[in-house]
Amino acid sequence: MYVQLPFDELKVDPNQKKRIAYFYDADIGNYAYGAGHPMKPHRIRMAHSLIMNYGLYKKMEIYRAKPATKQEMCQFHTDEYIDFLSRVSPDNLEMFAKEQIKFNVGDDCPVFDGLFEYCGISGGGSMEGAARLNRGKCDIAINYAGGLHHAKKLEASGFCYLNDIVLGIIELLRYYPRVLYIDIDVHHGDGVEEAFYTTDRVMTASFHKYGEFFPGTGELRDIGVGEGKYHSVNVPLRDGIDDSTYKSIFEPLISKIVEWYQPSAIVLQCGGDSLSGDRLGCFNLSMQGHANCINFVKSFNIPMMVLGGGGYTMRNVARTWAFELGLLNDVLLPTELPYNEYYEYYGPDYKLDVRPSNMYNSNSPEFLNKILVNIISNLDHTKHAPSVQMNYVPRDAEDLGDEDEDEADAMDTKGGSQYARDEQVQQLTEFYDDDEKDAGERNIAMGEALQEATKDAHKTVEKSNGTKSEAVPAAAGASVSKASDAGTSESILTPDELQQINELNGES
Repeated sequence: MYVQLPFDELKVDPNQKKRIAYFYDADIGNYAYGAGHPMKPHRIRMAHSLIMNYGLYKKMEIYRAKPATKQEMCQFHTDEYIDFLSRVSPDNLEMFAKEQIKFNVGDDCPVFDGLFEYCGISGGGSMEGAARLNRGKCDIAINYAGGLHHAKKLEASGFCYLNDIVLGIIELLRYYPRVLYIDIDVHHGDGVEEAFYTTDRVMTASFHKYGEFFPGTGELRDIGVGEGKYHSVNVPLRDGIDDSTYKSIFEPLISKIVEWYQPSAIVLQCGGDSLSGDRLGCFNLSMQGHANCINFVKSFNIPMMVLGGGGYTMRNVARTWAFELGLLNDVLLPTELPYNEYYEYYGPDYKLDVRPSNMYNSNSPEFLNKILVNIISNLDHTKHAPSVQMNYVPRDAEDLGDEDEDEADAMDTKGGSQYARDEQVQQLTEFYDDDEKDAGERNIAMGEALQEATKDAHKTVEKSNGTKSEAVPAAAGASVSKASDAGTSESILTPDELQQINELNGES
């Protein structure tokens, strides 16, 4: 059943342009887990800098989501746990000794300044992305600050405090009967699997390293229970898997799952720790191999939400997420990196590429064939997608957009508001001049006005007698300043002009 597929170059179809909603909060890079901790939220800011300098902002809509509230977080997490996150800080940590143990907060999941705000940004982006998919406002929603798949209902785990993925899927389930969750992080997506282990409305598929590796879950035999039986798919892999091997297991399995389950929406967690050279990972995927998964899932043309996740070699994560965002916008980014504020991080080659190493691939064809046969036989137990009795869906909050867009300060001289102009996305069928091209031509009207002002200034001087002053335009002030002393030998007026002035004075 297992067939080794060749790994071809990635291709995009510009004619299949999707409506992209990209969520980013500039504050996300300000938070830090602590010195020496491998998780660096700063990598999201690095990826955003690359995305902006490649000009991808012209292709999509960019949003800053409202942070998730306590009430929204408690749709999955317990009230007690969320209350603890909102109150704890490094300054009052000693007051929560029992809670630290109870909620698994400590070494891997330290308490840092702004912890609750950080959780709010992560959860808000995923929930708002799901809401926009629900309303049909976009085809793909992206939140690289999300993807924190280890957090449990009442405890933190694996650098994750708030499970934004579960919150986003709960939002999607208000409109979509079936949601498929795909996880290509090197670690097992245990928090998401656990949340939906007993339901058939969400199917989870996790491709991860298994065997003496965090979190230690995700065995092949973990398939769900009750109504959720056969709706949890785990693909336990070994060290060193490369691009072609990963493609050969990923594509046939996802094709089979989509064919069988018929999801109405897909959530894809694209953690960057499955890349080659990651600080904590042990896979050997190149940037192209990782991005191939995103490109393949996109080809199903199903509403999709793309989230971040792990990734502990910052420069590689930033490169890969920027490249994948290009693919989602049907653009193959050039390998030459544009200059950006983190340019020195990408030395010594300064290229948009993550290369595989010569690491040994422990995943034999026999081992992968066994996995494929086992999973597909499980899927064959049920030959149809589960039907869902749809209930009344509560109405969404009214989308007021930018309420200040019609105020005088917000109006642009060309008409419309800045908010309305930000909503515009560059069309592929139209030609756009470069922003800096012929910059001088923009001031043609100003130059003509300056010439007119100078002429008026000369006329004013000709009518003056040297003592009487008239209003002189400021633009011409420098060239006329010496002309007030019409009788001096240092005057800049010509003899003919002096004669005309004298004649005017004589006539008056």
